[in-house]
Amino acid sequence: MRILGIETSCDDTSSAVVENGTTVLSNVVSSQIKIHKKYKGIVPELASRHHLENINYVVEKALSGSGKIDAVAVTVGPGLIGSLLIGTTTAQAISEIMRIPIVGINHIEGHIFSNYPKPGKFAYGKPKVYPVRSKMPKASADAQSYRTSNGVKFPYLALIISGGHTDLILVERFGRYKILGRTRDDAVGEVFDKVAKYLDLGYPGGPVIDKLAKKGDASKIKFPRPYMPGTWDFSFSGLKTAVINYADRFKIPHKSSPAVCDICASFQQACVDVLVRKTLLAVRSFGIKNVILGGGVSSNSQIRSVFIEKGKDENINISMPPFEFCTDNAAMIASAGYFKLKYSKVLNGIINPLPNLELKNWD
Repeated sequence: MRILGIETSCDDTSSAVVENGTTVLSNVVSSQIKIHKKYKGIVPELASRHHLENINYVVEKALSGSGKIDAVAVTVGPGLIGSLLIGTTTAQAISEIMRIPIVGINHIEGHIFSNYPKPGKFAYGKPKVYPVRSKMPKASADAQSYRTSNGVKFPYLALIISGGHTDLILVERFGRYKILGRTRDDAVGEVFDKVAKYLDLGYPGGPVIDKLAKKGDASKIKFPRPYMPGTWDFSFSGLKTAVINYADRFKIPHKSSPAVCDICASFQQACVDVLVRKTLLAVRSFGIKNVILGGGVSSNSQIRSVFIEKGKDENINISMPPFEFCTDNAAMIASAGYFKLKYSKVLNGIINPLPNLELKNWD
């Protein structure tokens, strides 16, 4: 079964075709980073306008040479309502014209399923105005993609970390979720962006902090670790404030000075310590031996390397998506759509975008 996926929850316009939930036949992503970079953050109205400009091209490119499509899956939330409307309207039209089923996917659910697709023969293209993200940075094999020989097996813990989410979820089987904890304030990716913005490092903040952290001393500054004992929730707002106060107090120069590199390394280390420790505590508490990562922050090199190391030390199966499936993409939506069509008992043909959509069980 071949599923056409459409993802427009935030600022990336993406479409993909995935066969049987795992084989990626095409995955086209039109990035808006250059548009929002000068504002040092996403401007919702601009995002929806450029989705409208790019959606037809991206879908056509994904469909090119992919053969017969059996269903369409689309992100229905959470996300920016203007952006979601572009994707859901397009998906509804395709469903009606092609007379194929349509299934709505929760964006967080999509990140969970980003561990299932395996890159096949990609169909990348170049949109009319803005570049398609078709090349990923060079990195070691472990850094690009890491999966144990056991693969993704139930039950598992899913740590979804991105600019909008920091969620720890127990996944019992397809479509059966139990949210253990989530952020009470800023998401971890949001904090990376805000720290980078304050230090005038540019946007998005995650990649640049990751890069500068490699040049710094992570033990130089003792930033707080908000472990929040007694709960599986996260909180990063206080850590963000501590970084800003430190930079103000010592009048840290901007850009890539040694002092800034030390701040980046120490800040990133604090984030990694919290994410890894809380996840491993949950592993022990629930007797789970399988962990998956998802979301844009899961591409962070230190997070990936520490989880790999801890997984080997504690005999835990770790799965991480390849870089191209960490950030928002339609391949993960198509994969989720396939499994939802296969295992869900209740499907709704009417797709309504919901910006604050909660993650719910399929039955």
